[in-house]
Amino acid sequence: MPVVTVTLIEGYDDDTKRGIERRLTDAIKATIDAPMDGITVIVNEVAPSNYMRGRTSRTPGAPSPPAAELVRAFLDAMEARDLAKAEGFLAEGFTMTFPGGASFTKLDELVAWAEPRYRFVKKSYQRVDEAVGEAGVVVYCSGTLSGEWRDGTPFEGIRFIDRFTVAGGKLVDQMVWNDMGEAKGAQSEA
Repeated sequence: MPVVTVTLIEGYDDDTKRGIERRLTDAIKATIDAPMDGITVIVNEVAPSNYMRGRTSRTPGAPSPPAAELVRAFLDAMEARDLAKAEGFLAEGFTMTFPGGASFTKLDELVAWAEPRYRFVKKSYQRVDEAVGEAGVVVYCSGTLSGEWRDGTPFEGIRFIDRFTVAGGKLVDQMVWNDMGEAKGAQSEA
């Protein structure tokens, strides 16, 4: 059974260490067919005074904020239309793409685009998944949308998937898929 040993400079909180252990366990499980309870991850810590690189003692780097939490906080700010707060989560050059190929780099552009489509939208989350890769962490959120069309008619149960890339503690991009067009078309036909 695989045993992975990690050495860290002292100073990381238990949540950060648990995150490292979980991700290493998941990486091993995704790579080899080992039973979950057979994968061992050991974290060794060394005092900063016992660690030197390039003739310089080092201190621990800041832990990255959990990517899924950043995404949820951003989406919550967008739902509340707190654009100033939402902007704080975005990396320079952030892009977002919506159904039909609508692409934006500014949140106020998105709000203006959405204005003739619906009065408001709320998300109910069924899943939030993370995938760690070379470019950062990819976060997928899926669930259903509810809200109100421009004419005041309520809607609910519309499927959605949002895909974000998170790097350096910021959101790099967002891609959105949902069935709003189909639901609006069905409502028009009724």
